Amino acid sequence: MSNTRTMYAQFASVLCKIVKSGSGSVMRIRQLSTTANKAREMEERKVKVGDTEINYARVGTGDHPVLLLPGALGTIWTDFRPQMENLNAEKLTVVAWDPPGYGKSRPPDRTFPDDFFQRDAAWAHNLMQTLGYSKFSLIGWSDGGITSLLLAATYPDSIRKMVVFGANAYIHPDEIKIYESVRDINKWSEKMRTPMIQVYGEDYFKKTWSNWIDGVLRLYEKQNGDLCKQVLSKIRCPTLIIHGARDAMVLPEHPQYLKQNIADSKLHIFEKGAHNLHLRYPEEFNSLVTDFLVDQAKL
Repeated sequence: MSNTRTMYAQFASVLCKIVKSGSGSVMRIRQLSTTANKAREMEERKVKVGDTEINYARVGTGDHPVLLLPGALGTIWTDFRPQMENLNAEKLTVVAWDPPGYGKSRPPDRTFPDDFFQRDAAWAHNLMQTLGYSKFSLIGWSDGGITSLLLAATYPDSIRKMVVFGANAYIHPDEIKIYESVRDINKWSEKMRTPMIQVYGEDYFKKTWSNWIDGVLRLYEKQNGDLCKQVLSKIRCPTLIIHGARDAMVLPEHPQYLKQNIADSKLHIFEKGAHNLHLRYPEEFNSLVTDFLVDQAKL
């Protein structure tokens, strides 16, 4: 009988320890979950920047702010959903914007004066200053990559690091033919066309896309194809240049040119990647970019 009582007491003691340990583990898991949930809380709103209302989204609690800059007619959610949802929100504070005239940053309608890339760079810089970020990093895709190059050259003291992909400092004559070949949105694939029509409606999308091509062709004629070649030497931040080997919009000479003309730069080629490599291979892209931003030595 005494042996039974002893065994019961030992069992009760062990069970009590397990329960106590388990509840502590549950508490720690809850705390970690709460921290992770807080980091992943997304906000999206408009803010007045000068006399322009700009729509932005923000996620993360990290001490390294990063601005995502979309491509032509691109928005936060058409161009960067996998990044907004999956970039490391504990190490980074991720901000993405709809450039004025795109997405929810309307009205006004989008225009393409000769300095529209420089104008976007100033708007983007002023947006981050308005949000309280005096120094931040950039992730720019396509047109957003060109804007990033100009932003980093114009405001070097504001930029920590920069990632550009699908970007070019000049327009090659062959690319004029590429742009003209995609002017007609009816020739786009359904997968590419539908999200844009959902954002803009067919008329605004068709008009604005055609205006973008006209604007780029005008820059090609007026500036002999030069978009930002002359300012690359002013870029001082560590820069990661990413290119998809199967990019049909940007010729492979462009990332090489950027690498040769940006002092502290590295080049990474996605062999299977096309122009939208960050959407097609988001896990690999997000990991590469986070490693670069958080600890460049890991590259």
